[in-house]
Amino acid sequence: MLNYIFIIISAAVLIAVIRMLKGPTPADRIVSLDTVTTIISSLLVVLALFFKNHIYLDISFVFAALSFTGVIVIARYLEGRG
Repeated sequence: MLNYIFIIISAAVLIAVIRMLKGPTPADRIVSLDTVTTIISSLLVVLALFFKNHIYLDISFVFAALSFTGVIVIARYLEGRG
């Protein structure tokens, strides 16, 4: 069961990375980067459930908060530039 979850998550990350590399605008790249970090955060939650270790949940929360902050900072920068 866990193998299928990892395959699906890997495929989702791959699709988002391809979009990040091919994105025609910086905004598309930022959205795909946010998607990748969200998928990785969900992977950490799955790992927490599988290993029954709560530290992965804490790491997931911190990673999601830092990711959100980074996306907001980059969006504000791009908004001021345009």
